[in-house]
Amino acid sequence: MSVRKIDENEYEFLTLRASGPGGQHINKVETAVQLRFDVRASSLSIEEKQKLLAYGDQRISKDGVILIKARNFRSQEKNKLEAVKRLHNLISKVIKEKKKRIVTKPGKAAKEKRLKDKKKSGDKKNLRAKPSFNE
Repeated sequence: MSVRKIDENEYEFLTLRASGPGGQHINKVETAVQLRFDVRASSLSIEEKQKLLAYGDQRISKDGVILIKARNFRSQEKNKLEAVKRLHNLISKVIKEKKKRIVTKPGKAAKEKRLKDKKKSGDKKNLRAKPSFNE
């Protein structure tokens, strides 16, 4: 499944004052952005919605709303773009089908390395033993 571009009408922004350093600028301007995306009301397919709702992420509420906060930049516009980018990344990560691993046998070099490491470990342990005077 490939991730389609999500329509801008499907998510909404809420602006808030960001915390942290910034002096007067940060106290006057609402640069932080909270993106709200309702999974159940979106244009995603039923399978994609189910995968998103079943995904155990703290950003997805029980009501099926994804909340993403962006406050990295001093510009509200950049924070909006960052929030949308994070939303797309989250959706694509959840929806992407994982490839199944093909079971393979270890190669000749891997076997030789394993045996060499075992021999080295065994020799090291033999050196720890008390010396015998019978020999």
